[in-house]
Amino acid sequence: MNQSQFRGTFRPYVSPRDPCPPILEKTFVLPPQLFTNFQKPGLPQNSPEEALKQGSLWPQFVDGFYREEGIS
Repeated sequence: MNQSQFRGTFRPYVSPRDPCPPILEKTFVLPPQLFTNFQKPGLPQNSPEEALKQGSLWPQFVDGFYREEGIS
């Protein structure tokens, strides 16, 4: 799956009285589970070490989230 499809954006309200520079568009991460109706049997699995690194036993459910992007 294309990793960019797991990203969403929105435009928050910008107050004219806000002293901080406005953030015009924010990006967030959508978990891949939202796009899966059910988990098919026999999906390929990561090794235990790789699963701990990626955060999922199944490669299909890895969203490519990076810490710098914020909270998913």
